[in-house]
Amino acid sequence: MATTGDSTEAKLERMLAHREDVLHQGSDRAVERQRAQGKLLARERAEKLLDPGSFVELDRYVRHREVEFGMRENRPWGDAVVTGHGTIFGRKVCVFSQDFTIFGGSLSEVFAEKICKVMDMAVKYGCPLIGINDSGGARIQEGVVSLAGYAEIFWRNVQASGVIPQISLVMGPCAGGAVYSPAMTDFVFMVEGSSYMFITGPDVVRTVTGEEVTFEELGGAVTHASKSGVAQFIAQGEEACLEDARYLLSFLPQNNLEPPPFTPASDPSDREETALDTLIPDDPAKPYDIKRVIELVVDDGDYLEVHERFAENIVCCFARLAGHPVGVVGNQPRSLAGVLDIDSSVKAARFVRTCDAFNIPLVTFVDVPGFLPGTAQEWGGIIRHGAKLLYAYCEATVPKVAVITRKAYGGAYDVMSSKHIRADFNFAWPTAEVAVMGPEGAVNIVFRRELEAAEDPEARRVELIREYRERFANPLSAAERGYVDDVIEPRRTRPVLIEALETARSKREKRPSRKHGNIPL
Repeated sequence: MATTGDSTEAKLERMLAHREDVLHQGSDRAVERQRAQGKLLARERAEKLLDPGSFVELDRYVRHREVEFGMRENRPWGDAVVTGHGTIFGRKVCVFSQDFTIFGGSLSEVFAEKICKVMDMAVKYGCPLIGINDSGGARIQEGVVSLAGYAEIFWRNVQASGVIPQISLVMGPCAGGAVYSPAMTDFVFMVEGSSYMFITGPDVVRTVTGEEVTFEELGGAVTHASKSGVAQFIAQGEEACLEDARYLLSFLPQNNLEPPPFTPASDPSDREETALDTLIPDDPAKPYDIKRVIELVVDDGDYLEVHERFAENIVCCFARLAGHPVGVVGNQPRSLAGVLDIDSSVKAARFVRTCDAFNIPLVTFVDVPGFLPGTAQEWGGIIRHGAKLLYAYCEATVPKVAVITRKAYGGAYDVMSSKHIRADFNFAWPTAEVAVMGPEGAVNIVFRRELEAAEDPEARRVELIREYRERFANPLSAAERGYVDDVIEPRRTRPVLIEALETARSKREKRPSRKHGNIPL
């Protein structure tokens, strides 16, 4: 008996042809414009981010609702976002990639539904979420529905916070309400020359305030990396940005219930570094580079700095010790003498909390002369912002190990992972100075009347400063009271840290029963 209808082969052929049509992105003109700007297409970005051949696309046949105002005849497959899952270094991740070649990447109801679906999957399956942002904002034709879509995404960002790593790659414009989703994720990447983030664009700024400012000055990658602190990482090009995101994930666990990924180390755990013995200058006022200390201590001298261009007086980075990821925080004497100020406190506090959320031990190198004085800092809220870093260290329950390399003065000593806020192991180099303040300031305050009455005030001041240094410009007073567990030769820093972290790896710390703390935001 003859069969009716198409054969299976014909249906398959038609389906494959239809799939090719679906995979075609925006208009040729829009695609050419994207290419001319040196930008990859949405699907290309997702595929290059993930391991070759691992990308599995979801919802490719979704289309926007026919009721949209003025858009009934233009309903591209997949709408303006590509979503799915794949692997990075063999580990599962979920991803969405906004498509600027379709309606300028504007967010619609189904656009938001696709993103929300993949966000829910990431939380449900306990894997990182990576969002590639390249969008003109809300789709005007859908009115309040598109705004509701943004809010659904924001809500999920908050629910996923501290549960799975969330990474935002801004690879085009990101304006208005759209900036808040990246801002709530753990890390933001931007591309120089093609990424922009701002609440209101240059035209609105000009109209409202009269200021003349370019897109790049207002919300470009360099601006957000060095001034606002919104972007933790910036790259010269899109492929470099994608590769940097992959590298970052190599330090992070899949979720908050798993340990960070171990990578067997070729660098010996007992390696000693004699260069550390002479790294600290004899002159306490002379700077040195804390990055050099980090480089000499961590596995193979390899680390990934976070917020490299922002608040350079403190360094935050991911590295490995004996193959295990660690978060490293270090005061940078080469910038503002390593003092803590508003920006550095906020930068480090965010980093400490991120490490704590994802079970990454903390290593702190301390060389801090105090908090930055001045009306700008006081009026800007240095008390409130400095308390954020103090709160973050106090709250963190991951293993915490600190090394005082030189100065540890005043309240800043307490803040930088001191024994008193429950660091697990605290070490000091022989060059460490633990005191309420520096010798000059202390002598001027404590011996003010004696100096006023002295026949030769300057000679007496020099003598008192020398006596103060002999007593406090060493770690013994702190070690006598157990505030420092050991005074170590700088060359032994690496093996000492590895042994301490191995001891603390099984750490379990009971938290108070409460809904959540109230960090001084």
